[in-house]
Amino acid sequence: MSAVPYRSTPVFDEATLPAALRNEHRTKAGVWGVVRVIEGRLKLTYLDPPSETVVTADLPGLILPEQPHFVEPLGAVKMQVDFYDEPPGD
Repeated sequence: MSAVPYRSTPVFDEATLPAALRNEHRTKAGVWGVVRVIEGRLKLTYLDPPSETVVTADLPGLILPEQPHFVEPLGAVKMQVDFYDEPPGD
């Protein structure tokens, strides 16, 4: 059985995506985040360890507890973040 998110953000687009998500931030201890793109593409940059990936509707982005990161829209996008208190399943 896969984990169920305990909270989700509203759906944001390229205009409503908060500055807090566009700048370095991290989840709390014991909290995993899954960045889900509904439409478009989003660049997810991890700062520790350094890497980046493009998140799409077919490829969500996993955030580990306390992992510093930020996101950047790549054109028009609709996205949200689901939060889990255990490692999310597939």
